[in-house]
Amino acid sequence: MRVRISHETVYTYEPEVAGAIQLLRVTPRSHEGQHVARWRIETSDDGQLANYQDAFGNASHWLSIDKTFSELRILVEGEVETHDTNGLVQGALELFPPSLFLRETPITQTSPEIVSFVQDACSGANNPLACVHAVQTAIHGSLRFDTQATDVATSAAEAFASQHGVCQDFAHILIGAARHLGLPARYVAGHLLRHDGEVQQEAGHAWAEVHIPDLGWVGFDPTNGVCPTDAYVRVAVGLDYLGATPVRGSVFGRAHESMRVSVEVEQAQQ
Repeated sequence: MRVRISHETVYTYEPEVAGAIQLLRVTPRSHEGQHVARWRIETSDDGQLANYQDAFGNASHWLSIDKTFSELRILVEGEVETHDTNGLVQGALELFPPSLFLRETPITQTSPEIVSFVQDACSGANNPLACVHAVQTAIHGSLRFDTQATDVATSAAEAFASQHGVCQDFAHILIGAARHLGLPARYVAGHLLRHDGEVQQEAGHAWAEVHIPDLGWVGFDPTNGVCPTDAYVRVAVGLDYLGATPVRGSVFGRAHESMRVSVEVEQAQQ
C-alpha cells in the first residue's frame, strides 16, 4: 500500500519571541515493513535545519531560528510504501539490545491495579505472545478513548485508574504491563490510515512494540486491538512518549504559546 501523509504543526506566540530551537522526530525510516518513497520538511521561518540520528536510531532534525517571530509552522509531507508483516518489525535499525527497553520511566510505571489486571488477562495464556495479545485485548475492551481525559504528562497508572485516555495512554499501559512480565517494550510514534476512510486527523498515532522470545519485536496497538498492518507508518521509537515526541523544543523569551496540529493520512495511487 502507498500511504500519503501531511503533518503540520503551527505554534503562535504573544508577544514575539527572539528565536527557537526545536527537535523534530517526524521522518520515517525504511525497513522491511515500509519504504519511504519521498519525504520533505518545510518551515515557515528562515532557520537552520540539521539532520542527525538520535540515541534510538530515529531520523531526527534540529531546527534553530535566530530571529524574532510570532508564528512557527512546521510541515512534513511525503509518501511511504507499506507491507503487512503481521506486526513483526524486521530490518529496522537497532542500536541497543532489547534489554534496554525493560527500563521503567515515570509515565510507564505500573500500579497494583495494572498488575492485577495483567495477571487476570494472562491467566489462560500459555506463552508470552499469547499473554501480550490477551493484555492488548483487555486494554482495548476496558479503556474508553477520550481526548479530553488526559494530557502528555499523564502516567499509565493515572490513565488506567480513570479508564480513559488516548492512544498514547493505551500504549503506555501496554508497555508497563509487558515490562512487568519481563518483556522489553517500547513506544512507537507514527501514523495510521484509518479504515473508516477519515483523512483529517487531530494528531498522529501511537502504539507499542514488545520483544517476544524467538520472534523479535512485534507491534501491538491496544487502541484498536490489533497488531499493526500495512495501514501503519512507523516514524520514531523511545522508552515512552517523551523519547519519540514528534516536535519538542524551546523558545528564547517569555510568551504565551498556543499550538495547532493538523494531520492528513490517505491512500495514494501506486
